[in-house]
Amino acid sequence: MKKQVAVGVLGCGYWGPLLVRNFRSLPDCRLKAVCDVNMARLKHLSTLYPDVEGMTDSQQFLHDSGLDAVVIATPVKHHYSLAKASLLAGKHTFIEKPMASSSAECEELIEIAQRNGLVLMIDHTFLYSAPVQKIAEIVQAGDLGRIRYINCRRLNLGLFQKDINVAWDLAPHDISIILHILGEFPTAINCQGNAHITPDVEDVTNMSLFFPQKRFATIQSSWLEPRKIREMTIVGTRRMIVYDDLRTREKIRIYDARVERPPHYDTFAEFQYSYHYGDSYIPHIQQEEPLKLACQHFLDCIETLSQPITGGRQGLEMIRILEAASASLKMHGAPMTFSNGAAPAPRFAKAEEILQAEAFAG
Repeated sequence: MKKQVAVGVLGCGYWGPLLVRNFRSLPDCRLKAVCDVNMARLKHLSTLYPDVEGMTDSQQFLHDSGLDAVVIATPVKHHYSLAKASLLAGKHTFIEKPMASSSAECEELIEIAQRNGLVLMIDHTFLYSAPVQKIAEIVQAGDLGRIRYINCRRLNLGLFQKDINVAWDLAPHDISIILHILGEFPTAINCQGNAHITPDVEDVTNMSLFFPQKRFATIQSSWLEPRKIREMTIVGTRRMIVYDDLRTREKIRIYDARVERPPHYDTFAEFQYSYHYGDSYIPHIQQEEPLKLACQHFLDCIETLSQPITGGRQGLEMIRILEAASASLKMHGAPMTFSNGAAPAPRFAKAEEILQAEAFAG
């Protein structure tokens, strides 16, 4: 029988209770304690989970609770200091996105975790969702052909944040999916936006990520939309995918549609684009709560001391992009480029081979 991992959740605001529920439901986990400065939140959780200890002192929580692992679900400005304290206390550490407030903070957390042989995982939840896993599988198999662009819209009314703007709050979901699907780091980024409600905290942003082979992705994020929208379109040379995460079922629809340029023509009159309209179909997906799968993955990585799918490196990639987006915002949308030496290795070798082969073939 597996030894249960003793887990504590630090931060019981919006996301913390969801993590508490999911970790407590897993047989490999013993949820021992929760910690928050708000006594009302602790009292509420104690009525739901009377066997879980509630604490207000984070130092006591880290050092005197007998924990193997700590889950951090506090505001972003506290992620670095609490994660560092957790890792230095010898605890495997799970951090809600985004990982920290700067790439320098991320690099330090990665170094501490590696030095102490600890699992460091970032909660990029959507990479554990069945629809995104299916999309990655389709892209990796080359069914869409060469990816031309990805368009994302993540819009709603609120929840307004005070310490981070809407790009740092909502765009990480889309960025993590884009990086996972394309399997490489962008070469450049630009971002524009405005702060309408809270001064200097943008509540609407439009971000563009540029990748090799003329591929790019756009991300629209807003806290000021009357409708909640969670939609991503992936356009390939052979097929296209529309992913609507708000649909209860049929979240992914694949369209056998494309436009082709004629290979040869002698006069402008002979130039005609070829439009292909085939069938659309909906792949079967076995749904399971992504956050539960992420929590289980964290426990599995602790047992095997293996690197998570969304580890410190993926968290660092995210922060580097968000930092560049913030710099671009301050420069009114001026593009920010990334140095080639910092680009990570592709995640999907097979997909890259397909892309390179198509590019070579013209």
